[in-house]
Amino acid sequence: MKRLFLVPIAMLLAIASHAETLITPSFTIRIQVNCAEGNVTCDNVTYVAKSKKSGKVLSLRGTTLHSKCADGVTPCRFQGYQFRSGEIQYVVLETGDLIVTHGKKILVQEHGEWQQ
Repeated sequence: MKRLFLVPIAMLLAIASHAETLITPSFTIRIQVNCAEGNVTCDNVTYVAKSKKSGKVLSLRGTTLHSKCADGVTPCRFQGYQFRSGEIQYVVLETGDLIVTHGKKILVQEHGEWQQ
């Protein structure tokens, strides 16, 4: 005999991911957070950037970025997202800034607008 399990809609919404798009002068960047709603931090964030010039697409996995609380350990205020590809770091800030670095060298620094 098969059992039918009903999952409340609120539970389905709690595990659903959410996505945002940042439009900069050179890129269209889609950020998708793949963690349950209500998590303070997330280690499963997807970055998909499409170059407006070349049409090339880059997909990375990363984490949320937070400032630390007074104890120096606990994550406090949300700052944005960070991703890595080898030695290149991609940071997408809540303010709409995209910063791509290789060590201390800034490769890209652009400001964009968030689209919901």
